[in-house]
Amino acid sequence: MSQENIRKRIEVVAAIIQNGDKIFATQRGYGEFKDGWEFPGGKMEAGETPQQALVREIREELDTEIEVGDLVEIVEYDYPQFHLTMHCFMCTVKAGNLVLKEHEAAKWLTKENIDSVDWLPADKGLIERLR
Repeated sequence: MSQENIRKRIEVVAAIIQNGDKIFATQRGYGEFKDGWEFPGGKMEAGETPQQALVREIREELDTEIEVGDLVEIVEYDYPQFHLTMHCFMCTVKAGNLVLKEHEAAKWLTKENIDSVDWLPADKGLIERLR
């Protein structure tokens, strides 16, 4: 059996929250990738659409209601321990103040300073596309 067949697969959603020309980035506060920067989101639960998962995750993590817009990209990325499928959507804030409940830090970034944080590997390709 090949390594590929036994590698764990994780399916997640990510919100590219926009405000004008800025996008919202969060810094992980826990786990293997602690301190890495990412777009907020999380794992999909059984029976959820990616959009439903994103609304739930942002409500849980950031105490904020979002409007989920267009799918930007589905990122497929191989980490050493697992294969990640990440559904990335453009989003806007409907209500709330993006309260950090699980993250260490957050920043609004523009195209000019989007490289000023240390993005997690799966998010790096997306950054190129957003530029």
